[in-house]
Amino acid sequence: MSALSPLVVVDLIGIAVFAASGAVAGVAKRLDLFGVIFVGFTAALGGGILRDVFVNVQPFAFVDWRYATVAVVTAAATFWLHPAVSRLRWTVLLLDAAGLGLFVVTGTLKALDGGIPPVGACIIGMITGIGGGLVRDLLTGEIPTVLRREIYAVAGLAGCASVATLDTLHTQRPISIALAATLTFVLRMVAIRRNWSAPTANRDQS
Repeated sequence: MSALSPLVVVDLIGIAVFAASGAVAGVAKRLDLFGVIFVGFTAALGGGILRDVFVNVQPFAFVDWRYATVAVVTAAATFWLHPAVSRLRWTVLLLDAAGLGLFVVTGTLKALDGGIPPVGACIIGMITGIGGGLVRDLLTGEIPTVLRREIYAVAGLAGCASVATLDTLHTQRPISIALAATLTFVLRMVAIRRNWSAPTANRDQS
C-alpha cells in the first residue's frame, strides 16, 4: 500500500468527489441503495483504472483498499445525505467539475512518472478525467457530457497541459496540482455559466 503522498491524497479526494457525483446522479434517477453505490463506485474508479492500464501498472483500485473504500463510503453517505431534488443537477455539475480537475492532474502526473512523454501524458490525463463522468452518464441513461457541445474535455486538456508544463519547470507538486486543478474547475464552471460550447456541424442543406 502506497504512502499518503500528495498525489495519493489528491487521487483519493478525486475518487470521493466523483463517487459523490455518481451517487447524486443515481439518486436523481431514483435508483435504490445498491444502484446508487454502484454508479458512484464505477464513476469514481473508472477513469483511474483506465489510466493505470495505459501506464502499465496494476490498477490501484484493485490493490489498495483505500480506493474502493472511499468510493463505497462516499456513495453510501451521499445516498443518505443527498440535498433536495431541486438542487441535484447543480450539485452534480459542481462535483463533476471538481472531479475533472483533480483527476486530469493526477492522471497526467502519474503518466509522466511512468515515463510517458508530455503529449501522451496529457492524453492519458484527459481520459482519466472524463472516464468517471462518461461511466456515470452511461449508467444513468444520459448522453455523456463529453459528447455534448459543452466545454468539458477542452477544460480537462487545459488542466493536463498546465500541470505538465509546471512539472517540466520543476514546480513543487502541491503547487502545480492546486493550480492546474483550479484552472480546470474554473474553466469548466465559467463555461457552464456563460454557456460556452464547442462548434457543431451545420446540418442545413441550403
